[in-house]
Amino acid sequence: MIDKHEQDAWLAQVREPILDADRPICDPHHHLWDDEHNPYLLTELLADIGDGHNVVSTVFMECNAMYRAEGPAAAAPLGETEFVNGIAAMSASGNYGPARACAGIVSYADLTLGDAVGEILDAHMALSPRFRGIRHAAGWDPSDEVRNSHTEPPQHLLQDEQFRRGIAQLEQRGLSFDAWAYHPQLPELTELAQDFPGLTIIVDHFCGPLGIGPYRDQRQAIYAQWQQDFKALAQCPNVHAKLGGIAMPINGFGWHRRDTPATSDELVEQTGPYHLWAIEQFGAERCMFESNFPVDRQSCSYHVLWNAFKKLAKDFSASEQEALFLSTAHRVYRLEG
Repeated sequence: MIDKHEQDAWLAQVREPILDADRPICDPHHHLWDDEHNPYLLTELLADIGDGHNVVSTVFMECNAMYRAEGPAAAAPLGETEFVNGIAAMSASGNYGPARACAGIVSYADLTLGDAVGEILDAHMALSPRFRGIRHAAGWDPSDEVRNSHTEPPQHLLQDEQFRRGIAQLEQRGLSFDAWAYHPQLPELTELAQDFPGLTIIVDHFCGPLGIGPYRDQRQAIYAQWQQDFKALAQCPNVHAKLGGIAMPINGFGWHRRDTPATSDELVEQTGPYHLWAIEQFGAERCMFESNFPVDRQSCSYHVLWNAFKKLAKDFSASEQEALFLSTAHRVYRLEG
């Protein structure tokens, strides 16, 4: 992982005036971790969200942070909820500014435990009133050049019987499911959404359109297939779309390898078709912009990213913009305010 000071200096090369600076924003997707060379904890998060845009709330997304070192393996992810709830409590004190960091918490539980995962879900709920749901990443690809999800999923996880029994435990409790997979798995995600119509599903990062390994130099063909599959997913009314997380190295744009980071205009030009197609299919009331920081920090700074989102949304109505930047996330993740 790149050293934080080197990354900060690289990002500082591109500074832009903040657009629509007073607009309230909920960032519904960021991580926290204590990496030796590149930590991202409350201090680093506040530096990003306080860099000009009016971020009023955030949602934490699981990332294997602070798992318990002792006790049953199935209960280890409870440590992440404990850790993040502490960060949220610090933010809620008001001593760190007006933004409410981690107002919602999405953690991990191994859904392949089937019915037995219910006990783990109940424990997450007991640990924090901010706990909202689970992400069990399913990104899998046969190519050695494509890194599979950090949860090390098997092929066809979304169709696995035990996994689906775990999904049923989420549905019974009114918890949400954040879906992180790769674009070839979109039909499997659509099938899952159809089979569990009472489950609130949030698809992360456009379902990961890949642009590396065997998918390199196939952007147009992949985009055309992605459009078709994403449109089918949008027919499921229980699915909501997070718009962002597409500046990762796996998406193949290559900004992380440049001498200078991406500008907002470059982000709009290259990723705009994905955003606008998603909004056209889902409607603004089922879409929310997301930062995916600090992962997307490999390509651009926080203030540049949200400038790009504001440029993308400029032709939408006032109510649609309010949904994209705030109200969809607050409603879907059941946040106060």
